[in-house]
Amino acid sequence: MGRETESQFHVLAVDDSLFDRKMIERLLQKSSCQADESSHDPNATSTSPETHQEVEINLIITDYCMPGMTGYDLLKKVKESAAFKSIPVVIMSSENVPSRISRCLEEGAEEFFLKPVKLADLTKLKPHMMKTKMKKENEKLTKEENEVSKPEIKEDSTVIEILPLHQELESEQHEPMLSSNKRKAIEEVISTDRSRPKYNDITTSV
Repeated sequence: MGRETESQFHVLAVDDSLFDRKMIERLLQKSSCQADESSHDPNATSTSPETHQEVEINLIITDYCMPGMTGYDLLKKVKESAAFKSIPVVIMSSENVPSRISRCLEEGAEEFFLKPVKLADLTKLKPHMMKTKMKKENEKLTKEENEVSKPEIKEDSTVIEILPLHQELESEQHEPMLSSNKRKAIEEVISTDRSRPKYNDITTSV
């Protein structure tokens, strides 16, 4: 994969610490990714991926311990959203709590990093972003192919009008033939009756 393609990855970094956000941004830039910072305030519109729809968000990395909304809460919101559930989410924390780590991974987090996050940690993110990006590109390509291959159906009123008319003409042509045959049969019966000898006045004796 070339550097130009890798630079197209966008990561949404969510942390209440400005220092940690800047550090994540620098590390992401070294790994050829663009970081979009987000406020830690859960009521702030910048926390939601919806506000970053002008660019495609390929991954969300969030701190676990934040006032008002934990990283686990944000993870659940993302995974419950039909529009954003496919975006990989990574949790980071300065506290090594096994139960917390397990709960986040079970809820759908791709990774759980312990602070301070290292460059080696962020190299683990690329496979997750590549998988999601390729899936979206394939879905887009499939959709475009279906639209191209789908036949354009146009209503042909001429065919709809001709078929009944054709059947009606055949019916009209058939009816005179039946009438002519019937009239001919009647005339033959009348002619036979006229030529047949009458024996009403003849008496036969033995």
